[in-house]
Amino acid sequence: MIALSLAEIAAVVGGQTYDIPDPSAEVTGPVVRDSREVEPGSLFVAFVGEHVDGHDFARAVVEAGAAAVLASRPVGVPAIVVDDVQAALGALARHVVRKLGTTLVALTGSAGKTSTKDLIAQVLRRKAPTVFTPGSLNNEIGLPLTALSATAETRFLVLEMGARGIGHIRYLAELTPPKIGLVLNVGSAHIGEFGGREQIAQAKGELVESLPPAHEGGTAILNADDPLVRAMASRTKAKVVLFGETDEADVRAENVRLTDSGQPSFSLHTPSGCSDVTMRLYGEHHVSNALAAAAVAHELGMSVTEIATALSEAGSLSRWRMEVTERPDGVTIVNDAYNANPESMRAALRALAAMGKGRRTWAVLGKMAELGDEALAEHDAVGRLAVRLNVGKLVAVGGREAAWLQLGAYNEGSWGEESVHVSDAQAAVDLLRSELRPGDVVLVKASRSVGLESVAQALLATGAEGEVAAR
Repeated sequence: MIALSLAEIAAVVGGQTYDIPDPSAEVTGPVVRDSREVEPGSLFVAFVGEHVDGHDFARAVVEAGAAAVLASRPVGVPAIVVDDVQAALGALARHVVRKLGTTLVALTGSAGKTSTKDLIAQVLRRKAPTVFTPGSLNNEIGLPLTALSATAETRFLVLEMGARGIGHIRYLAELTPPKIGLVLNVGSAHIGEFGGREQIAQAKGELVESLPPAHEGGTAILNADDPLVRAMASRTKAKVVLFGETDEADVRAENVRLTDSGQPSFSLHTPSGCSDVTMRLYGEHHVSNALAAAAVAHELGMSVTEIATALSEAGSLSRWRMEVTERPDGVTIVNDAYNANPESMRAALRALAAMGKGRRTWAVLGKMAELGDEALAEHDAVGRLAVRLNVGKLVAVGGREAAWLQLGAYNEGSWGEESVHVSDAQAAVDLLRSELRPGDVVLVKASRSVGLESVAQALLATGAEGEVAAR
């Protein structure tokens, strides 16, 4: 964070100082909520969680070098005390962003936010210093913490914005007002909480409503291939830029294909020219993500050649998102277990089919959460799609939703041993350890709450130990 005195921070957040001998002392280190991340000059934010109270670590963090604690009560060490720690954190982020004057890019969507954010960051940092959301820290706490990690040298700030209801993105955009707003898609993620796709579109569109008008540099970048996103053009006074595969898109892909290893290749067309891209990432769904990143970069002055080169060299920065690892015995593990919704599940299955041409494929799938009344139909449809894509074997892991996956596969014609329902992750590991053979490709995917990353990790450990038998 840029250096601010404790007195200035207290004024910004409306707090009172306690046990601070020198209010002119500055916070020169990062703003953190995890006591293990404290550095000399840090500001430690004490949240009260379900199991842990950050106030209990106040003395330890000051002894470790923290300048002060942002707290909701006096803690016996230098502290700025406020009524609402979360609101104070947001106010501090808003103040710092305004002082910095950096170009802020915000993005949202039902699927692909984190992968696209990582692509944007990897492209933009070739042009200038760039700070971006780590992982999926896209809520009322993670977003201001990311913004506060920007420094005076930061040129671009790329922030992922998530929502679980109407008004959430509007609130985040007020904390960190964006100049460029990107909406990727409107899908089924969290449809059980929102109540329908129209409500999801209403929530996601709050981002473009928050943008400054075109004459002040505001730009809304919208997916031309998604009708609900494209319709958001009427909800903004910002300049509108369309991306997609349709001819009407300002930034579009032509001649899209997948390499033999399942990596997308296409011709990138922008208003300033075209260039070829072959990505290191896996799955055709990354084409749309790449186009979104390209549209942002083009608006910020990068040439099409620079953009294409950056996209071709970009990798995955966030864990458990289509992480592809080949074991010494030739078994390929695709760990996409961070989260799942119907759109991302279909994309992952298509990527598996492309990667597994001429090889035996396995789809180890679990529950997709927060689908509400659509849960049965969506799980059934994913099971059916696995069969239509000729996935060699579906392993449905878990309870009721896994049974629906397996039933969908069965009703689509997957009989005998082509699909199986197992109770938990360990049962899936035991099955795969006994049946995998060199050359197989295994996709592991489910909502985060299922914890299927443990399956991928166990299979990778097995391969490292050389326990799998060649068949």
